[in-house]
Amino acid sequence: MAAPQSFLWTRRVILTFLAVFALLPVYVMVSSSLKPLQDVSGKFHWIPSGLTIKPYFDIWDTVPLARYFVNSLIVAGTATVLSVIIAVFSAYAVSRYKFRGKRVFTVTVLSTQMFPGILFLLPLFLIFVNIGNSTGIALYGSRGGLILTYLTFSLPFSIWMLIGYFDSIPRDLDEAALVDGCGPIGALFRVVVPAAVPGIVAVAVYAFMTAWGEVLFASVMTNDTTRTLAVGLQGYATQNDVYWNQVMAASLVVSVPIVAGFLLLQRYLVAGLTAGAVK
Repeated sequence: MAAPQSFLWTRRVILTFLAVFALLPVYVMVSSSLKPLQDVSGKFHWIPSGLTIKPYFDIWDTVPLARYFVNSLIVAGTATVLSVIIAVFSAYAVSRYKFRGKRVFTVTVLSTQMFPGILFLLPLFLIFVNIGNSTGIALYGSRGGLILTYLTFSLPFSIWMLIGYFDSIPRDLDEAALVDGCGPIGALFRVVVPAAVPGIVAVAVYAFMTAWGEVLFASVMTNDTTRTLAVGLQGYATQNDVYWNQVMAASLVVSVPIVAGFLLLQRYLVAGLTAGAVK
């Protein structure tokens, strides 16, 4: 039965509105990044009078953007890898084995997502400072300390998400692997992990995106050497002026890894987010 014309036109109007609503900020960013500073600082014009790519070259000299880029890659990449590794082992143990305190563990992991991040900022700051004073291990102001910080709020969600995905994988696969001579670790890596690739990719994308764009902890836990992109973009605002064209250009540049990764892993991400709910 064909849908009525009124429904089709309503759908087209709504989808067009949503597309414009989503793409309009992108157009403003792109057009502003291609304008001279005097054009961006004045009244906004939807159609630029002149275009220039100079802001895309100036962003690397106004602030040490390359260093911030490297810091973000190291911190976000390491936090992602550690989140995936720890979450895989933890979720597999919770999904496949019975042990005392299992329910308490899962509830605790899930309950950590209810608290705002600012609640943990001061305790983590004091812990890092005290560890540095007593052991000499510099966690405050270092990449390692920021990685540990990101694990505190990306790891619980990663574990909880993979528990649901591993539960959707039939246990018969594990038993067949054990019959064939694999141990528990062998069954995990030979059978369960290949079947859980979409869920693992979804966890990795979540952990990376969370670490890549995080501002609150990065603004407190870093210094001039370890500063990340999310905080480094503030350097384009000085006491006298704000380089709006460079801010827009830098924002587009730092968004490239996220957009490219999302487009490449989109099918795995969608499958990983939905499989546990429908199986």
